Amino acid sequence: MTIAVVGCGIAGLTAALHAHEAGHAVTIFAKGALGDGSTPLAQGGVAGVYGAGDSASAHAEDTISAGAGLSDPDAVEVLVSEGAARIAELIARGVAFDRADDGALLLGREAAHSAARIVHAGGDATGAEIARALTAAVRSAGIEIVESAFLIDLLMTAGSVRGMRLLLDGIVVEKPADAVILATGGAGQLFAHTTNPVGATGDGIAAAMRAGAAVADLEFVQFHPTILADGAPFLISEAVRGEGATLIDEDGHRFCFDEHPDGELAPRDVVARAIARRAGRQGAPVRLDASALGARRLAERFPTIDRVTRRRGFDWSREAIPVTPAAHYLMGGIVTDLDGRTTLDGLLAAGETARTGVHGANRLASNSLLEGAVFGARAAAAAVALSRSSSEDGGADRVETRGRLYSADRVSTRSTTEGDGAPAFSRRALQQLMWDHVGLLRRDEGLADALATIHAWQSASVSPASPAEHEDANLLLLAEATASAALARTESVGAHFRERSLIGAR
Repeated sequence: MTIAVVGCGIAGLTAALHAHEAGHAVTIFAKGALGDGSTPLAQGGVAGVYGAGDSASAHAEDTISAGAGLSDPDAVEVLVSEGAARIAELIARGVAFDRADDGALLLGREAAHSAARIVHAGGDATGAEIARALTAAVRSAGIEIVESAFLIDLLMTAGSVRGMRLLLDGIVVEKPADAVILATGGAGQLFAHTTNPVGATGDGIAAAMRAGAAVADLEFVQFHPTILADGAPFLISEAVRGEGATLIDEDGHRFCFDEHPDGELAPRDVVARAIARRAGRQGAPVRLDASALGARRLAERFPTIDRVTRRRGFDWSREAIPVTPAAHYLMGGIVTDLDGRTTLDGLLAAGETARTGVHGANRLASNSLLEGAVFGARAAAAAVALSRSSSEDGGADRVETRGRLYSADRVSTRSTTEGDGAPAFSRRALQQLMWDHVGLLRRDEGLADALATIHAWQSASVSPASPAEHEDANLLLLAEATASAALARTESVGAHFRERSLIGAR
């Protein structure tokens, strides 16, 4: 059996290793170089190691609470019950998590967690260490790797996915496979401000949508509260606040307690909106004050952040640094069951590309790497179990389509004219439109205006040819789906916040 894994973050690499170790022919297709993507950028850790007074059930409760009650309890149970095994597996594959002098794993706490249960590596370089170890394991295993492979679309046969159409060295090629696992990450490049790498353009989700797969919950976009508001986007890990750093306004007031009793350790959506509102009122970024931790502690615990902030002219051991929110993580995506199977036979998804139901309306900190490892392994097992007869016995029908679904059968591509009075299309224009109207704070009229502009851009489009043009097509498709989902969900919940309409307001 041949299994194609598209994507090379923690979910894709885990899936590839598990499928290979089960004796199947596996090929990894990476958009860039092997090990690129969001995983190596992750400063936070992996939740799931329980010390005294903590438990998997408490972790589940925190996950569901952060998800505003919309998390799938069964998916959360899978996450917390299998997390220990996946963390042990990462250690066995060479991930060097931080340890105390006695050899015990060091456990940290982050926002909305009720206990310290998060393991880190290199202080604030957990993702980079995981990417290093898993990349080395894949190369050592001899798994076939195809780099600089741009996913264009999925190959369909009688309603089943049987491979992919790729752009390799400027040439469109078709690659057949018995099963395809999509682990292509999220779509942070929809927004003007994001922590995501430049390649996070939703390629896997868009390709699945064009093939007819169900997607859901695209309105739930998590904005990380603390990005350094100076120069290129650089994330200041939530673990900094977990260690005791505070958020203050121009008067030195810890304003987060005005919004939530947990203050800086409230769920991410609450903190991000509090920062956005306070920055809007004072006309300047709010500040993160970590000076109480001291220079030595900051350098030891957060070496990457310490190095970057100092390089940009800040001594954060002595002064508070300016921070702002930015698009960070997509809770929605391709609808999957607990084994990564989608509504299309032969297609599986894992990681940020998938909508497993774990995150609900808001992701709990440090659950993303855990989800990638847990559900990457499950997707591999399900892919191995696939057979040509799966469509006959109703395999695809077993995937429940919970949540609000969105699908599309047209390809949205780059605009060449203004159309319907809309401004000329550019990726920057799309990103600013999404930031202004489909970002942290949403209103009916803003969402409607955004959709009208997106539709005008789509109607004046031509077929894409280059990778950048294909990315623009994917972003436009996802922008339409995200704005539509946000407009349809009229209540505020989790990361989706609807402000009162300006129409009729006095």
